This record gives sequence, structure tokens and C-alpha cells, in this order.
Amino acid sequence: MVDLLDEATLRSWLDVAVEEARTGRDEGGIPIGAALIGADGQVLGRGHNRRVQDDDPSVHGETDAFRRAGRQRSYRGTTMVTTLSPCWYCSGLVRQFGISRLVIGETRTFSGGHDWLADHGVEVHVLDDQRCIDLLQQFIAAHPAVWNEDIGDE
Repeated sequence: MVDLLDEATLRSWLDVAVEEARTGRDEGGIPIGAALIGADGQVLGRGHNRRVQDDDPSVHGETDAFRRAGRQRSYRGTTMVTTLSPCWYCSGLVRQFGISRLVIGETRTFSGGHDWLADHGVEVHVLDDQRCIDLLQQFIAAHPAVWNEDIGDE
């Protein structure tokens, strides 16, 4: 497991998720990206919200990264990195599989289950990254109906 996590390491992991969010945006989807980082600090899987592209409401950024990481013997010591606070669905994934750490780009636009995860022993880091805020707020301004569908708001 990575012993000393400094902000530079967390931000380098967030860079992977931001790149994924931009890919999702460029594909016409919701710009939320994620990565699952192994206990050794290596990227196990990376992904982005593909709800629009795949016409599948279950493909959030975190679930895409998790699926692309493939089966792991254990998730102890892994880190889920996401550009936005995870919704309850993705928070449940983190808790269900015992992912140890959560790194979040921003919580201003949407505040999901990260406090609940922290209350249940997940180490949570919120980086308040302006790139993440700008990506999503620009998307919401241009596509409010798609965003409201994504968060389950009518």
C-alpha cells in the first residue's frame, strides 16, 4: 500500500480522472471521470460516465473504472479517484467492495455519499479542483435535462 500520500500524488491520480472526464465530454457524454488505483499506486482501471454514449444508466465514471480494472482478489488498499462526489450508487460500490480511499475532484456541483463513506471508515480526500468544477458546470449549463436525468432529478 502507498504509505505516504502527498497532494502531488493525489493530484496526479486526479489527472487521470480529469482526462477521462474530458474524453466523456468529447464523446457527447457527461464529463465525469474516474480511476481505480491499486495499493501500489498504479492505475488498475480508468473510465468515464457513459450513460449517454451506451444508453445505459448504470455506467457511471466510477463503475466504468471499476469494471475496466477487472476482478481483484481484494480491494483493500485501493483508491477510487473521481472528478465529482460519488452518487449513492457509486458510494455503495466503494463500500461494498471495501475500497480503502476516495479522492474527489469536487463536491460543490454535487454532494453525494462521501460523508457517509467517511463515517464508515473510508479515507476521503476532497481536492476542490477548478478543472472539475468548470467541466461539469459548463456541461450542466449546456445540457440541464441530461444532468437532471443523471442525478435522478425531474
